[in-house]
Amino acid sequence: MSDTLSKIEKRTAYILILPAVFLVFSIILFPIFANVWISFKEVGLKDIRIPEPRAKKIVKSIKDNLDQLKIIYKLRNSSLILEIRDVKFQDKLPKNIKPINLDERCRVKSNKIYCEFGNWEAKYRENFQILLQSSDDKPINKEKLKTIKPKLTGKSDNILLNTNFTLKNFKKVFFQNEFFDLLTTTFYYTFFGTIGSIIFGILTAQLVNQKFFGRTFMRSVLLFPYVGPVVALAYTWELLLDPYSGTLNNLLMNFQVIQEPLNLLGQKYLTINFFGFDIKLRLALTTVIIFEIWRYFPLAFLFILARLQAVPKELYEAAEVDGAGPLQKFINITLPQITAVISILFMIRFIWNFNKFEDIFLLTGGASGTRTLPINVYEQGFTISDIGMGSAVSIVIVALLLIFMFVYFKLIGKRADEN
Repeated sequence: MSDTLSKIEKRTAYILILPAVFLVFSIILFPIFANVWISFKEVGLKDIRIPEPRAKKIVKSIKDNLDQLKIIYKLRNSSLILEIRDVKFQDKLPKNIKPINLDERCRVKSNKIYCEFGNWEAKYRENFQILLQSSDDKPINKEKLKTIKPKLTGKSDNILLNTNFTLKNFKKVFFQNEFFDLLTTTFYYTFFGTIGSIIFGILTAQLVNQKFFGRTFMRSVLLFPYVGPVVALAYTWELLLDPYSGTLNNLLMNFQVIQEPLNLLGQKYLTINFFGFDIKLRLALTTVIIFEIWRYFPLAFLFILARLQAVPKELYEAAEVDGAGPLQKFINITLPQITAVISILFMIRFIWNFNKFEDIFLLTGGASGTRTLPINVYEQGFTISDIGMGSAVSIVIVALLLIFMFVYFKLIGKRADEN
């Protein structure tokens, strides 16, 4: 009896979770599977158009002959690269109308015109016409003819559904697409953006963890960069950093810090003389990283502040009795307490920054040395219209992030758990 109830419970449980499984597959897993599938195909944006025969029907009167009409069918293959086989055409005629001088590819049966056009190659075009005559000497209803739509059928291959796969997309990603330059830029942007936001998050959390007048208001103000709409924030930064009318350049020039305006979002490199050494700075990329740090340090600030408020005050009081200074308190008490939080933040921010698209796209569009792998996905898929190539780049991004996750959990995550 118990075995029967157990089987019924299992069966019921499977039935109940089926809708959830279906939703997960359709919303999450299916797009991932489709992206992997497309990455192994040489397919462009024009290739995803489903090949189908199409016809536009135009009804025209014949001068000085009210008993006759001419129908022009503008036939075409919708695909630019694939042929359509065994194309068949069908159109219905009113009962008082009969065709004359019918094309040899067509026949009439029960007031219907049937045509067989054979195979249509890619980009096929043809103007096919039929003359119609009234069979009862009554005027032909032109408007009624227009309302009857012709039907076309045919067979064709769908490049997205066939099983022809290739590795050419991945070869182009690694050998023909400046991959290592893109990878270096992506890691540079991701690493310094992540580290910078965490460092500023620690400093801000330390600041607002102290008691002072207006602390609550200050905490809410500090959240603005994170909760503000990214489009508005990026546009504001573009106005502030404009080389000619921007506030920052005008201030720097008024205080004679610089002699000529800097195109902070449009200049790739800037050479700085530092103690006799010329340092080549990636100006536009560094500016985008500063925007990234400013926009996302509130997230680190929230996590770290929550952890700081849970640190026992007795630890700081005991350290103060022992004569420890602020720096010693931070290194020996605060830092060990927030190590696990920093570790989690680093993982989350690294993944998000590695996939970051909108900030760079809104500020520079990927120009001036700010082109990263996510920007390359957009350019390949929509600018160049190479869908297969864009999918291949996105799969490479996923593979790189999986490697990062493996290293993180093996090294950094393990040490954080130990601490």
